[in-house]
Amino acid sequence: MNGSIVLFGPPGAGKGTQAKRIVDLTSKPQVSTGDMLRQAVSIGSELGLAAKVFMEAGELVPDEVIVGLIAERLKENDASGGVLFDGYPRTIAQAEELASIAEVSAVISIEVPDQSIIERIVGRRMDPETGAIYHTKFNPAPESISGRLIQRKDDNESTVKTRLSAYHEQTSPLAGWYENQGLLIRINGNQSIEDVGDEIISHLSN
Repeated sequence: MNGSIVLFGPPGAGKGTQAKRIVDLTSKPQVSTGDMLRQAVSIGSELGLAAKVFMEAGELVPDEVIVGLIAERLKENDASGGVLFDGYPRTIAQAEELASIAEVSAVISIEVPDQSIIERIVGRRMDPETGAIYHTKFNPAPESISGRLIQRKDDNESTVKTRLSAYHEQTSPLAGWYENQGLLIRINGNQSIEDVGDEIISHLSN
């Protein structure tokens, strides 16, 4: 499949796990705008310095800076057959900007009901010694370590609901925008990790 792939879905939908499978299948490099920003800032590139001003002020980095970073990334040799965009675009305005610099051939929307997302995230527990993530219901920790597990402060219901609200307001409309272009692939994210991955791969392999 020539062209880039866009992967999006609500927080906690399992995008990171599925991104690895897509990379393995397609050999397209995974592109995260967060990683690109950090790298640009660390090497002190022109765009990185521009982004740093906004980041240090606690403001969102403007779309034109992000698009500039993506345009540079797409010139690298490993991106000649397209890339996997993870977490970008987040808005229709960003999607329009992206369309001006990259050919998008498929858009994967992992769809999970809000209540399931809340249950997934609120039930997460982390082992502070190893960084391993467990879940009170879906992946309980061994009893020998259960006493030292912690819940990250962002993994509470009110924070998750706030993040979901922002997602529905800003990012959910992307589905309709891409569907109108015949690019959208809706994936049922409310099934096992393996089944979600298999569904994605069957669509991309056609």
